[in-house]
Amino acid sequence: MQTHTIFTNGKGKKKAVNGKAKESSIFANLTFESLESVIAGVKKAAGKMPELPVDLPKGEWTSQALRVLEERYLQKDNTGKPIETPEEMCWRVAFDIASAESRWGMKRSEIIKTAHTFYELLISKKFLPNSPTLMNAGTGNNLQYSGCYVLPVEDSINGIFDALKQQAIIHKSGGGTGFSFTRLRPRGAVVSTSSGVASGPVSFMKVFDAATNEIKQGGKRRGANMGILRVDHPDILEFIHCKEEGGITNFNISVGITNEFMQAYEKDEEYNLYDPRNKEVTGKLKARAVFAEIADGAWRTGDPGLVYLDRINEGSANPVPQLGPVESTNPCGEQPLYPYDSCNLGSIYLSRFVKVIDGKKQVDFEGIVKTTDLAVRFMDDVIEMNPYPLEEVRLTTLAIRRIGLGVGGWADLLIDLEIPYDSDEALALAEVVMKTIQDQAVETSQILAKERGQFPLFNKSIYKNAKPIRNCTVTTIAPTGEIRILAGCSGGIEPHY
Repeated sequence: MQTHTIFTNGKGKKKAVNGKAKESSIFANLTFESLESVIAGVKKAAGKMPELPVDLPKGEWTSQALRVLEERYLQKDNTGKPIETPEEMCWRVAFDIASAESRWGMKRSEIIKTAHTFYELLISKKFLPNSPTLMNAGTGNNLQYSGCYVLPVEDSINGIFDALKQQAIIHKSGGGTGFSFTRLRPRGAVVSTSSGVASGPVSFMKVFDAATNEIKQGGKRRGANMGILRVDHPDILEFIHCKEEGGITNFNISVGITNEFMQAYEKDEEYNLYDPRNKEVTGKLKARAVFAEIADGAWRTGDPGLVYLDRINEGSANPVPQLGPVESTNPCGEQPLYPYDSCNLGSIYLSRFVKVIDGKKQVDFEGIVKTTDLAVRFMDDVIEMNPYPLEEVRLTTLAIRRIGLGVGGWADLLIDLEIPYDSDEALALAEVVMKTIQDQAVETSQILAKERGQFPLFNKSIYKNAKPIRNCTVTTIAPTGEIRILAGCSGGIEPHY
């Protein structure tokens, strides 16, 4: 069995990941089986994918869903003609993900039975995983299955262009990338090696943006990015308005808000700007004036948003603090991630969980619980089968096993139940529904920890004194932009516009 070991250099400051240096020693002594060995073992145990069983149910697809499926999801021949049906796509994905169960002793006959269960889950559209899983699972194209990544951007030419290369690799295989540009020295800072001056974070963002524009994900769509700059970076005002000039089109941008900034805002005071290289104070700004600039920029272009970095790092979104701090999120902002972290997302479509009792429509909570249980198992299996685009990402992901189960079809559910979207009744129902999903997702992850083992960095996590769990996070609410078309439902928790 081939293995990859992460280890320190003995000083506790650096670690090597297959020869590549990476900050922190938290990964010391963790050993994982190589991807090649894992896939070979799974293929041997699971065998070749059977033909789609004729007794499995057919799907019901809208004309819009069929058009999107044909354009982006179904496998095609050399002429671009689809060579699989939507049902065959669901079977391809279901069998590939179910094959991961062989890692814990499941035989081929049991894998096929599990694939039937996963297929029925997908074809019902009660749950769907993120786009890369549907596009790539079971195709053998070696393109990854996750939607969300964060890459570090170091303050050097090598660091910047390493991140650019890694962005291109991830975008090619269907993922989105988030970046914090806060580590980059501000515009006008002296570059000691050349005696020149730095061009600043916004200038380099334009390079990342241009690269995104030229790379289609798996030949199907362009990638998406999140760019974050801390509110205390000296170039923050330039960043706030960087999209107004039209030079950055493939980024969502967000200002990283700190506790210090919010305290200054509340007191109507100035706050400090810091040089990211040495943390020295380089200037001050009025907090309320900066907030007004943010609001004006958001009114003009829809950006920037706000990411409360200190709040994230103080809470459960930062489950293994020694890996942090969290600096950025995925492109839509719902998933905080560590550098080289990833997350595969999936959503339960709530509009499919309505039952009639005594002539009255009610939420089918039993169905939600059952679907949540299957979805968490499915998503944990995705982590095993994913042919990760970067080894650093694979090792980080295997160490913490982050998943993000969310919801879609919320507005549709409310309409079906005749509950106004902006009512107290809707808020109360939302709390009960999401608590049901969260509690069951945690319970299933705890069951998986018994069957398969807790996530490897559990003993260094915020959960170390609690019941062992398989996944460091289990829920997140994504916008479900394209997937909601396949599901034939409203997106995420958004209202109908």
